[in-house]
Amino acid sequence: MAQIKLLGFWYSPFTHRVEWALKIKGIEYEYIEEDRYNKSPLLLESNPIYKKVPVLIHNGKPICDSMVILEYIDEIFEGPSILSNDPYDRALARFWAKFLDDKVAAVVNAFLRKGEEHEKAKEEICEMLKILDNELKDKMLFVADKFGYADMAANLVGLWMGFFEEASGVVLATNEKFPNFCTWRDAYINCSQVKEYLPSRFDELLAFYQDRVRAQAPTSATPKNK
Repeated sequence: MAQIKLLGFWYSPFTHRVEWALKIKGIEYEYIEEDRYNKSPLLLESNPIYKKVPVLIHNGKPICDSMVILEYIDEIFEGPSILSNDPYDRALARFWAKFLDDKVAAVVNAFLRKGEEHEKAKEEICEMLKILDNELKDKMLFVADKFGYADMAANLVGLWMGFFEEASGVVLATNEKFPNFCTWRDAYINCSQVKEYLPSRFDELLAFYQDRVRAQAPTSATPKNK
């Protein structure tokens, strides 16, 4: 039987993506919680370049980066597909996943930072929301009619950004400015594929990010990825 371990942070949207994929595939795994201030030898050995979570270890072989791990899980294990079999739909899913992951630093800086980088990041997030507001008009999913790869990458803006907004008091995604995005986000949170795999520690997640904002500790606010 395959041995599967997942190294992660409980509060990380990137770790959550991998847990999500494993559960969708029905794969049993051992979850190992890491300490960002005292990273384990296993993590440092498994991801010596970036030293970040999540890391999936399959039969002793480590795979790093949440979206790379999702593709690996989809290719290796049987079960519902995460990426479409259609080449065009796969390309679109990868495009939107990259677009969203390219905004990670801006999302963190917009809600969990102060000063000049905070203001610059808010502008970038508003530009991102304009693009998404246009793209998601009358849509619940990013690609075709099946929940998949890009939608899982969207957990940062569909779920975690809400935690960041509430924790920081900085609200950028409003119905007045971005009605299509807000309609999509409401549908995203309530769709069966998301509700079934929502993080179980909502109150703790919010409290965690509220503490980061209050402490104004930039190095401890970033949800390490990827």
